[in-house]
Amino acid sequence: MRNTNYPVGDFLIRIKNAALARRRDVEVAKTKFIKSVAQVLQKEGYLREIKEKDNKLIVSLAYKRKQPVLLDLKLVSRPGLRIYMKAEELASIKKPSFFILSTPKGVVSSRQAKKLGVGGEVIAEVL
Repeated sequence: MRNTNYPVGDFLIRIKNAALARRRDVEVAKTKFIKSVAQVLQKEGYLREIKEKDNKLIVSLAYKRKQPVLLDLKLVSRPGLRIYMKAEELASIKKPSFFILSTPKGVVSSRQAKKLGVGGEVIAEVL
């Protein structure tokens, strides 16, 4: 494992690349933030399971009819430019995709953030 400046971005891009390459599992360094982002993806049906081994997370991608469920993923915030959205902005967005947000209530999907009535930093958009 190598050190990066933006571990959660590295994690999300690894998942996207694994889906494009039709791989089943991805192994990444374990942090609380990465684990909570993985749990959001699992709740939304994009990851099948999350296992912890030593100081690593092993995530299994979800497949449907031999095709990965995750089609595309776009990083929104980055270390040099953080993007934030208010609850009202999230409510006005009508897209089939969803955002992963870091909120005061924890890391949640934009669908969950609408229900909770909170906004926060937009980490990524899952298409």
